[in-house]
Amino acid sequence: MEEWRSQIKRGTLTYCLLLMISTRERYGYEIMSELEKYPVLSSKESTIYPLLRRLQKEGYLTSFWQETAEGVPPRKYYALEQKGREYMESMNREWEELTRSVEELKGSVKENG
Repeated sequence: MEEWRSQIKRGTLTYCLLLMISTRERYGYEIMSELEKYPVLSSKESTIYPLLRRLQKEGYLTSFWQETAEGVPPRKYYALEQKGREYMESMNREWEELTRSVEELKGSVKENG
């Protein structure tokens, strides 16, 4: 079960990050804190930061440093590029189709079952 859960999580985390960043610019720790609200999505730094770097390298995200309150180190914020928005919208369509199909299949299995 753990391997299956890991595969699902790995496949949806990119989508979730893009969804979160699409609403406003966010920094890494903030993203991790938000994901902790959903235990199935909760991830460590060793997962989130490489994923953010990959998305930036692929042109889906941009980043910038922003100063914070005195005594607090600056934070690296991530923002969605147009390419990232288009990618996320494609993922939205795929996700809707996938979840609709799975729900239909589950209903069919129950009825015939």
